Amino acid sequence: MHRNTECTLLRTMRIPKRLEPLIEEGLIDSVVCQLMSGKEAMIYMVRCGENIRCAKVYKESNKRNFQQRSCYMEGRNVKGSRRARAMEKDSRYGHLAREEAWQSTEVDMLCRLGIAGVRVPKFYNFFSGVLLMELITDLEGNVAPRLSDLVLTPKQAREYHRILIKQIVQMLCAGIVHGDLSQYNVLVDNQGPVIIDLPQAVNAADNHQARSIIKRDVDNLTTYFSRFSPELAQSDYATEIWSYYQRGKLPQANLTGNAKQQDKPVDVSNILHIIDVVLRKEIAWQRHKQARWTSHFSQC
Repeated sequence: MHRNTECTLLRTMRIPKRLEPLIEEGLIDSVVCQLMSGKEAMIYMVRCGENIRCAKVYKESNKRNFQQRSCYMEGRNVKGSRRARAMEKDSRYGHLAREEAWQSTEVDMLCRLGIAGVRVPKFYNFFSGVLLMELITDLEGNVAPRLSDLVLTPKQAREYHRILIKQIVQMLCAGIVHGDLSQYNVLVDNQGPVIIDLPQAVNAADNHQARSIIKRDVDNLTTYFSRFSPELAQSDYATEIWSYYQRGKLPQANLTGNAKQQDKPVDVSNILHIIDVVLRKEIAWQRHKQARWTSHFSQC
């Protein structure tokens, strides 16, 4: 299945230094070619016995482009109090611990989402900062294109949008928000979209910014698909999805993309009246306490 892919790209290439430990451990046999260089990692096609797989080599933090990483770290569990303390400091050990936690998140997410039925690459191994996983291909064995590389018909755009909204719901039902979902982090094989790149994924229940993060994910996809099917621009699935999630009704939700907005104006006068009542009660209570103290000391 993959023989044509190897021939049309490159012959076995020189082993990159970061992949040498995997060769030595027998996890991979050879490196076929480099597939791409992204903001977070270098991606290689590798041979493992008779299989062709994908090796993701994470870049060092000073060579990455991903911004605002702190908001994605919120709510992540760190094993060991020493590691947690070190990560709060700018020590060498703390830096290494943060890098390991950032990389291992993708391993955890691939496993959890695979079990939840979300279409993500199958995980095989993680060793020496390299993630070994399934290579997503088309029917002919060629590397599957990114969604951003496709020109879609209106029907295809609506269908892929529907599928990805469903996948976002499945992810949230598993307690996960992708965090960087767009047309650049979705591959398309013969069965449809496959979601990739998950080191920045967050736990929805533990991250206070999860709502805004999932809205950005949904809006990114909707904006892209609306290029081919303009009516999608009128939908608001993010608000609707989060509303069902907060009420614990997401798994059974029948999404329409038409979130109910609160158009009722705020009753400012009523709010001011409530504030005034609370302040009056507080003042009365403070005066009462002062009178009691004055009476007590006068008796003494």
